Amino acid sequence: MDEIQKTLLEEVAGLHEVPAGAYNIRANGGLDSRNTTANIDIVTKKDQPGIDIIIKSGTKKESVHIPVLLSQSGLQDMVYNDFYIGDDCDVVIVAGCGIHNGGDKLTKHDGIHTFHIGKNAHIKYVEKHYGSGEGTGENVMNPQTIVYIEDGGFMEMETVQIRGIDSTERVTKAKLGAHARIVITEKIMTHGRQYAKTEFEVDMDGEGSSTNVISRSVAKDDSSQLFVSKINGNNKCAGHTECDAIIMDRAHISAVPEITANDLEAELIHEAAIGKIAGEQIVKLMTLGLTEAEAEEQIVNGFLK
Repeated sequence: MDEIQKTLLEEVAGLHEVPAGAYNIRANGGLDSRNTTANIDIVTKKDQPGIDIIIKSGTKKESVHIPVLLSQSGLQDMVYNDFYIGDDCDVVIVAGCGIHNGGDKLTKHDGIHTFHIGKNAHIKYVEKHYGSGEGTGENVMNPQTIVYIEDGGFMEMETVQIRGIDSTERVTKAKLGAHARIVITEKIMTHGRQYAKTEFEVDMDGEGSSTNVISRSVAKDDSSQLFVSKINGNNKCAGHTECDAIIMDRAHISAVPEITANDLEAELIHEAAIGKIAGEQIVKLMTLGLTEAEAEEQIVNGFLK
């Protein structure tokens, strides 16, 4: 792994070195390194690019890191990763993709992650996207996350995209069993002429299931964003979707929340708010000695924290 790839690894996975526990590091379309444990196995797929991650029932306080690193301009990478998580697990999964594009060609990573989460399992899933490089080629990422949660299971999903990605279309779909839960938190910032679309769809099929989808975004310059959320209550359940966005400069933001109740006892709420930074917030910070640009940066950082 070269220095550029090490920097990408730190950005997307918070790692300064190879992690403890199970991991699979993919670099420039191939396997860089891998480690398994007694409870977590990682197997290369035979029919398509990608891996199967198998976590034994009852596994607790373990982690899996599966970052993807691209430092070769013009490379277009695609993976299919499937997670099979047994009953009564409590694990953390850290994914994410980092692209360093130093050339003039489009560099792209698409990933389809499918989760099968067992009964009463608790999963925290963190996915961060990051781009860098002095080249003129575009950095493109299109992740898809498909989630099936059995009775009593819980998934906490955090996605972050703050800089360097010119175009992204993120799709997340989930189907929940009885008393299953999913909480999704998204943070996005776009600038220049970047484009970001995120689409969430959750089917609450089981009695007592619930979901909470929260998006925080900032659009600067001439960038554009589209947020789409669909919450379907197909049983006695509780669902909430919320989009809060700050618009700056000449940017464009659209929020399209949709809730559908197919059961008398489905309780669903949607909220969406788009607005500029309040002038009094900037003035207050400027009285403390910050410039206008520094004040805006402080407000944006606090909003996305």
